[in-house]
Order: sequence, then C-alpha cells, then structure tokens
Amino acid sequence: MEFKAAVFAGAVVAAVLLSSPALAQKKSPPALAPATVSLPPSPAPAPAPHYVDLAELLSVAGPFHTFLNYLEKTNVIETFQSQANKTDEGVTIFVPKDSAFAAIKKSTFSNLTGDQLKTLLLYHAFPRFYSLAEFKNLSALNPVNTFAGSPYTLNLTDDMGSIYVQSMWSKPKISSSVYATDPVAVYALNKVLLPMQIFSKDPPLAPAPAPAPESAASDLAPGPAAGKAGAGSRKGDSTSAAYSVDAVNGLVLAAAASLMLLV
Repeated sequence: MEFKAAVFAGAVVAAVLLSSPALAQKKSPPALAPATVSLPPSPAPAPAPHYVDLAELLSVAGPFHTFLNYLEKTNVIETFQSQANKTDEGVTIFVPKDSAFAAIKKSTFSNLTGDQLKTLLLYHAFPRFYSLAEFKNLSALNPVNTFAGSPYTLNLTDDMGSIYVQSMWSKPKISSSVYATDPVAVYALNKVLLPMQIFSKDPPLAPAPAPAPESAASDLAPGPAAGKAGAGSRKGDSTSAAYSVDAVNGLVLAAAASLMLLV
C-alpha cells in the first residue's frame, strides 16, 4: 500500500515538474521579418522624341503651297516624313517657292505622268540631313545623289557663302533656311529643279501677264469743250491781230498827210 502511494506521489511530482513553465522546453525565438531593402527610385521614362510635321511646316512657311500640294497628291510627303522620323540619317528638302512654279508654263507640270511627278519631287531632297555649313564640303563630292536615285543627281556650289543647287536646266540659289535642326533641313529655292531625265529640253517660261487696260479717255486729252474753247481763242487772236494791223496803217497815213501839209 505504501509502495503504491509512493508511486502515485512520484507520478504527481513528475507531472507538476513537467507542466512547470520554467522546466518546459525553451521555445525558439520568433522568426525575424525580412529586412526591407531600399531601392533607388526608377528613372523617369524618356520623353517621346519630337518629330517635325513637314506638312504643317510647309503650310505656314513660304509660300510653298504648290510644292506641298504636289507632295500630298503623290504621297511623297509620307516618304519624307518617314525618313525624318524613323532613320538616323534624316532628310534635306529643297522647296521651290510658289513664284518659281508660276514662272514656268503650266503645261510643263500638268503633262507629267504620275511617276514623273513623283520622281521630280524626290529629286528635290537628299536622304540625309545637311546643314548649310556642310554644303561647302559636300560640293567636293559632286554630283550628289538625291532621293530619286543615282541617275538623278545635283551639283552644289558655294560662291562666297551663297549656295547654288544645279540641275540640268536650272541653277537656283538657296534663298533662305526654313528649318535646319537635325534630323530635318528645309531650304527655300527661287527656281524649280529640272532634271534632264524628265525634261529633254529647257521648259518654256510662262507667258508674260497682259498689260493693264488703258483708261477710255486720258486726263490730258482735250475734250470737246476744250476744243471749242481753243477754236474760239484762236479766232479771237486772229481778230485782234487784224485790228492791230489796221491801227498801224492808220497811223502811217496820218503821218504822211501831216508831212504834205507842212510842205
């Protein structure tokens, strides 16, 4: 009996000891939260590249309306715009003024086929950006290929700072720089470039404008009333002259009579 009591007491003591927090198995420390890594801020996205709208540029500059109309009619404007936006070479365009087209007979351009007109427009551009300062060195490489291809070339000359662009039938001077920021250069010409591959001879000039009609009656021409007045004046002058002659004759006769009486 005592043995059972001792066993029971030992079991109770063991249970108490095992349930004591001090003797319980030491718990593992809680896992630490992962350290927050501070990353540098993401760089701002690069701004979208600025593209020059060639159609808008030519519509407000110039006037280049004739050249722009041809570019849009043939879709060559899209070719130039794509070259400016999507290539590293850029584009250089020579733009004749409206007066340059007006100086040539209209049938010169209206009689061209669609392909000829397109080639003529491509002939007015280089598939690369050139500043005015580069033309001096570029002239040493004459002839220079145009956008129209190798048969269609231009010669550039620098005459004491004035740049001339020579085709077969014309040698216009660059009259002004419309826009010249890489990758787009646009220069104004005072004549149309005319390649011999399209024009077998020098195109005729436009006829001179008709002179303005003269007024029906000149301000200096005498009118009917003036004619009558002039006639009256001439008649009065002749009458006065007749009276003067008669008076002189009368005096002469009177003097002669006086002399006779004295004798």
